[in-house]
Parts: sequence; C-alpha cells; structure tokens
Amino acid sequence: MSQTVDTATAVRTGLFIGGEERFTDEVLKVADPGKPGVIVGEAASATPQDVADAVAAAKAAYPAWAALGPQERAKAMADAIAGIADDRDTDAAILSQENGKVRMEAWVDALVFELRWNLALMLKDEIEQSKTLPAIPGAIPVNTEVAFQPLGVVTIIVPFNWPIAILAASLPHALLAGNTVIVKVPPTTPLATARLVQRVAEKLPAGVLNVISGKDENMSGLIQNPDVAKVCFTGSVNGGKRIMEMASASLTRVTLELGGNDAAIFLEDAIIDDAHLDRLFAAIYDTTGQICMNAKRIYVHRSRLDEIVAGLEARLRNVKLGYGLDEGTTMGPLHSPAQKAFVEDIIQEAKDSGADVREFGELPGGDLAGGNFLRPAIVIDPDPSLRVVTQEQFGPVIPVIPFDTEEEAVRAANDTWAGLCGSVWTGDPAAAQRVGSQLVCGYVWVNDHGATRCDLRAPFGGMKQSGIGREQGIEGIRAFQDTRSIAVLDPEALAAMAH
Repeated sequence: MSQTVDTATAVRTGLFIGGEERFTDEVLKVADPGKPGVIVGEAASATPQDVADAVAAAKAAYPAWAALGPQERAKAMADAIAGIADDRDTDAAILSQENGKVRMEAWVDALVFELRWNLALMLKDEIEQSKTLPAIPGAIPVNTEVAFQPLGVVTIIVPFNWPIAILAASLPHALLAGNTVIVKVPPTTPLATARLVQRVAEKLPAGVLNVISGKDENMSGLIQNPDVAKVCFTGSVNGGKRIMEMASASLTRVTLELGGNDAAIFLEDAIIDDAHLDRLFAAIYDTTGQICMNAKRIYVHRSRLDEIVAGLEARLRNVKLGYGLDEGTTMGPLHSPAQKAFVEDIIQEAKDSGADVREFGELPGGDLAGGNFLRPAIVIDPDPSLRVVTQEQFGPVIPVIPFDTEEEAVRAANDTWAGLCGSVWTGDPAAAQRVGSQLVCGYVWVNDHGATRCDLRAPFGGMKQSGIGREQGIEGIRAFQDTRSIAVLDPEALAAMAH
C-alpha cells in the first residue's frame, strides 16, 4: 500500500511575511503526478500586494541583520535549523507526492539542505576578510582598504525537481553574507519547501527570511521591485532569459543556474565494471532524468560501446516504475504531463529516424494508470542532429554515441548550447586531466557524474547558456556581496609625490 499524506486534513501552506504566517483566499491546488485527479494539498497564492509586503518586510529587517557580525549571524542561523531533521520523514513524504520522485530521493533532498547550510556556516571566518593596498611613495598617496558588504534584499527562486536541496545552494550564503531573503517556492511543488523554510524563518528575526508562493503572473515584484538587489534563479534556459530581461529594467543583479546537456566521455581505457556502471546509471536516471546535471549524452569509444549498452540494459531491466512512496519503486513519474509529452516526442522522433531505441519496464496500472509515467530508454548511435542529442531531455532517455578519436569526442561534447557539467571516464589520470580541461563547462567529474557526487564546498555553476555566476563555497558568499574601497590619505606618500 502507498504511504500517503492524509489529504483529507489537507497539507496546507501559507505565505510567511515579516515573521507572520498569512493565508490567502486564492490557493494553488497541488496535483499528484502519479495519481491522476488526486490533490496533495493547497498552497497560498500571493497577490502582487503580498509580494510587495514581503519585499518591504525584508527591506525593513535588512539594516539590523546586516549590522550583525558574521559570527553572530552564523550563530542565529545554526540555531534556526536546530531540530530540522525531526520532520524529515514528513517533508520527504509530502515532496514525493507533489513531485513524483521516490521517497529516498525526497529524503535526501531535505538532508542536503542541512548539509549545505552547515557547510556555508563554516565560511563565517572568511566572509569579511578585507585586504589593504599600501600607499606607494611617489606614485599612490593613499592606503586603500578593500572590503565586502551585503547587497540588500535577495529573491531566491527554486525549481520543482530538487527544491529544498537547490535552495540551500544559495540561501545560507545569502543570509550569512548579511542579506535578507524572499524564497519563492515552485508553484507545482510548493508544500514541502514552504513548510521547511517557514520552520527556519520562525527562528530568525522577523523579515530576515520570507516565503512566497503563487502564480507566476503575480510574482514580477520579486524581480522588478527596485528594493530587490539580486535575484537568484534555478530553472530552464528560457526561464532564465525571462528573469534576466525583467531584471534589466532596474539593473537588478542575477545568478542563473540553468539547464544542461552534460556529456560523459568514456575513453578507450575506461574502467567499465559494476561500480562504474552503477554510478553512470544513477547519473542518467536519478529523479526520472529530471536533474540539470544528469548525464544527457554518452560518448563512448567505439571499441567499448557494447559494454556500456549491455551494462545500462542490465540495470534498466530491473527498473520498477511506480508510485514514489510504494515499497520497491525505483523510478517515479515525470513531474508534468507537458514534460512527459515532450520526452515521448523526442523518443518517437528517434524511432522515426531509424535509430536503435530500446525501452524497458512496465507502465503501472490501477490508480496509477494515466499518471506521468514513461518507460526509460536508451538510443544507440542516433544522428547527432536529433533532439535527443541536441536538447536537454529532462526525462529517462539517453543517447549513446560512439567515437573513434579523443579529439572527436571533445569536439562533440563541446558542440552544444550548454556548459553545465561533464565527465571523463578513464583509467589514466593524465588523460582525465587532458580531456577534462578541454570541456567547456563549469564542473567536471572523473569516473563519476551527477548531483549526488557534487562537492558541496566547491563553486558550482554553468558556462554558455547554462548560467551566470556561481553558488556554494566562498564564491557563493561573494555572489551576495559587493566590494567597497576606502582610501585614506598617507601624508608621507603624498609628500614624496611633491618631491
């Protein structure tokens, strides 16, 4: 039997503005992607005035929060997430139902929030490290201190796929840097994220952390209000373009973490055993393929193609499509009917082209019939112009493409609009360094790939159309700060100039 949230009592979330929960007459009804017609719960749907109030609350809270030292902010933030794991099982159950992902992935989604939060707090001693540029007698008559200051009010917009974990790639960094924040949760998966963030916000000073949910048409104030200093957005490339265009009106700063078309390159000497194949399989099919940094294209030396195909097939035969909370389910539904239709379309296009398309698993029936389920697939040696190669599939399908030379593989991997992540699989460390350093992307793995393998201390972000800016690490802190130079006249250096 499915373990479900009791929707008879309804999961219901409100807005959280200026330290107070606020409910709205209009609500977002959150659909279960695995069970047609089932509503998981309801989230408040903010009006433009609610949005304006959230910005005003964050602006009002900013001076006092920014005036605290980083150690004081870190202490308040540590206290704010104390006991957060107590509700992780419930958070995971709700997220699984509104998102579709299997329970364990939903549980990890919430766990990563805490991990990233604590890793950010470890940077508290580095935040306000300034440097002094000494006067140069006879040339520069000032001693100049270069320091850092927070930006102000920050809006963070998170996507549906890993909303809680992705939020923590930027939220703790923004707060620790001295900013106040408005979190805009995704309209199709608002419940678990809003619940968790409100629990944290309740323990911080009023207005420091606010939560907004609602229809996109009412959200423009989160971007275009002149009191918003920065917008941090994770989502599609088209979504990022819209955010950037809106932000340009007031020159609001942006960090954009957008889609990917990650290439995994298997060189001739790649180690292809069960451990490596398990890593590859997870890197492709975790969250039913709906992760921006999943492997999206596999380039394999022609001599090793059959091994990769056989290894993926063996694992795909064991996939059990089903409800995310059901015991034994290994792959849930796609999140939306529109995404299911898109992935079906690119798979059919590959079939129509004559490519070797192999599909696995059985679609579930009963109360799951008609859910957003799709059989996982591999497409062997497709024409490189097909959409399954050129576009981000964001679903459970992967093209496996042979190559003959290293140069050919690197050229094909880089021949894309995207530049998020990539990987090199080889037994030769020199080859890994040589090939990895040629990949035009923001993050490269060696003999591994995927979201669960990210070093959460390292800067993360894309090149080309995969994004602007970096999250995590001290670079993630600096993304929410500005530099300020203060020059103080040095009389001796000034006198030297006079002579």
